[in-house]
Amino acid sequence: MEGTELVAFNIIASVGTARSNYIGAIDAAAEGNFDEAEKLIKEGQEAFTQGHDAHAKLLTKTAQGEKVEMDLLLTHAEDQLMSAEAFGILAERFVTLYKKLAEKK
Repeated sequence: MEGTELVAFNIIASVGTARSNYIGAIDAAAEGNFDEAEKLIKEGQEAFTQGHDAHAKLLTKTAQGEKVEMDLLLTHAEDQLMSAEAFGILAERFVTLYKKLAEKK
């Protein structure tokens, strides 16, 4: 495995970890464990950044005139990247919401 294929798998693995952490953060917040939720959000952001950076390298290659072959695997990687980004945004908002609800009890 090499080139774009390897980058796509790196993106998929990184953002998959990020998404799992974001879902775990929502679950932890729902149980009132806000320290764990914040930890998982941070870990998710770190994993997401790895995937985003790998994707940015492909964009840089394209901008520099290198041919980057767009195939189903890379399309899937980009789809997973966008999905994880949305989960991250929602996870942060859910954690905030659960904190506010806990304060009202």
